[in-house]
Amino acid sequence: MLYLIGLGLGDAKDVTVRGLEVIKSCSRVYLEAYTSILSVGKEALEEFYGRELILADRETVEQESDEILRDAAVTDIAFLVVGDPFGATTHGDLVLRAAKAGIQHRVIHNASILSAIGCCGLQLYNFGETVSIVFWTDSWKPESFYDKIRRNRLSGMHTLCLLDIKVKEQSIENLMRGKKVFEPPRYMTVNQAAEQLLQIVQNRRELGEELALTENTICVGLARVGATDQHIAAGTLQQLSAVDFGGPLHSLVISGCMHPLELDMLRLFAVEPSSFDQINVEDSSTYLSS
Repeated sequence: MLYLIGLGLGDAKDVTVRGLEVIKSCSRVYLEAYTSILSVGKEALEEFYGRELILADRETVEQESDEILRDAAVTDIAFLVVGDPFGATTHGDLVLRAAKAGIQHRVIHNASILSAIGCCGLQLYNFGETVSIVFWTDSWKPESFYDKIRRNRLSGMHTLCLLDIKVKEQSIENLMRGKKVFEPPRYMTVNQAAEQLLQIVQNRRELGEELALTENTICVGLARVGATDQHIAAGTLQQLSAVDFGGPLHSLVISGCMHPLELDMLRLFAVEPSSFDQINVEDSSTYLSS
């Protein structure tokens, strides 16, 4: 059996009781190490689980899955994922490979950012398509995530923005030379995401487009959701570009139409309470920031 086990969002103790029982009983235990991170490292997990963990980076999961699935038809193998196993699309591919090889699988779910994001006060059923915001480079500055946010806002929906993670990445120079030298890990901050969005807003304004959001759109920045030092701040996109959220991982939410209860919840995390005084009243139960 191949077990895909969610680890939750905080630390080693967030694994479920059933998940821990399976981890202790499996022949091999892999820890997926590229779509997210916990607030503790591999050594702390090994100590709590009482098991040696095998790190599985992107290359291992996507190109060497046969090794992960080795002997899974006759013994139990665990594949551990921060959050929920299906919070990242790549893990569906591992299940399909297992099925093709005639290997059964079982999923042990846990909390993920897709559900825990409700802690900011915006109601889960009011969220639209989730988007990913990637790091820009000098020569590559995609804006497709802005267009998805635009579609959500036109429908009155909030947008959860998952921020880029660069782990075990190689520089162009080292790639060209064939050197397996990796760059230090990088985790996009709310500030960086906000700055890129502000630049896109300015680009679209210069093109004369009707804007999907502005510098004054109410947004929510979140850091280390599920950890004891979780941090949430609500304010305009411009304000969030200057807030210190501390260490990773960060997420950003762009608000859509808001119920009065959602607004009251956001005020608990307000960077500047007066920012919420400028929100437009759409009708008796709906508010929308510019």
